[in-house]
Amino acid sequence: MSSDSEMSDNDSKPRKKMEKRKRKRCGSDSEIDEFNNENEVKIPRINPISVIKNRAMRNKAFQKVQLERKKAQKKERKQRQKEGGVRNTGHTLETLREADETTVVNLEDEENEELKLEMQMDEVSNYYSKEIEPRVLITFSDHPHPATRMFGRELTRIIPNSITRLRNRSSVKKICSSAIRESYTDVLVINENQKKVNGLLHIHLPNGPTAHYRVSNVKLTNELKKNYKDISKHRPEVILNNFSTRLGYTIGRLLGALFHYDPEFRGRRAITFHNQRDYIFFRHHRYEFTRDGKRAKLAELGPRFTLKLRSLQQGVFDSKCGDYEWIITNKRHMMESRRRFFL
Repeated sequence: MSSDSEMSDNDSKPRKKMEKRKRKRCGSDSEIDEFNNENEVKIPRINPISVIKNRAMRNKAFQKVQLERKKAQKKERKQRQKEGGVRNTGHTLETLREADETTVVNLEDEENEELKLEMQMDEVSNYYSKEIEPRVLITFSDHPHPATRMFGRELTRIIPNSITRLRNRSSVKKICSSAIRESYTDVLVINENQKKVNGLLHIHLPNGPTAHYRVSNVKLTNELKKNYKDISKHRPEVILNNFSTRLGYTIGRLLGALFHYDPEFRGRRAITFHNQRDYIFFRHHRYEFTRDGKRAKLAELGPRFTLKLRSLQQGVFDSKCGDYEWIITNKRHMMESRRRFFL
């Protein structure tokens, strides 16, 4: 009898220890019951397709399941479109963008009164108040390649009141001083590397600011198989899209100041600067309305290129003593997030 009682005492000791552990982890009796249910042995679910030993038959069954799933998704999508639901575009870097403190949701809000006052007093305010008409001087780096000169010539077809001049080894400061004397409002300096356009320096006169862009994906009119004679001399409409931060507003206003503030709608020309993930895509179209007037067709005229802001400098260009308002950083070495955008 003594041996049986010792055995029962030995069995009860680990049970008491387990109950103490449960009390420490869970606390209440209901939580202890949940803990016991979690520790129950669960039978794994077996996929009926994985049981099929024949590889061809298994692949056929899997494709059949996938087809049924796609049909169900398509049916749900059509039903959602009929009900007028929100379209699911999935996750992109643009939708997962990190919130910026300087983002402007609505310019007319009371919170943005300070920004509106700044815009009324900034360097390009006299253009938006229609006090001056833009005149643009386009020049190049020394000894430009013919393709670079052709790019500058195409910019003159796009930008009204613009001319191209060779640099003749003049410094940027001398070019700016002579342009101010000749009443130009903007200077564009096109840079090249290995006979390809790779940079654009935009200087607003007479008091700045100065923006430096990296230029990529340049396609001239003839490369797009378009005829430059289709580009009329009417002043185009300018569309600035997706510039949402304070820096983006500054860059958008600076780019918009290149073109005349009074477009000629008869020409049906549209210039678009579309910002996406801090890349500014330039497109040039002519639109045509259908007979019923409800839809419009777009015909690209060219050229097309992409801008990437490298720096924004206060005042006229000064490489030594210039005060930079914003300058790009190398995201790899600065460990910045890929989902952080500045424009």
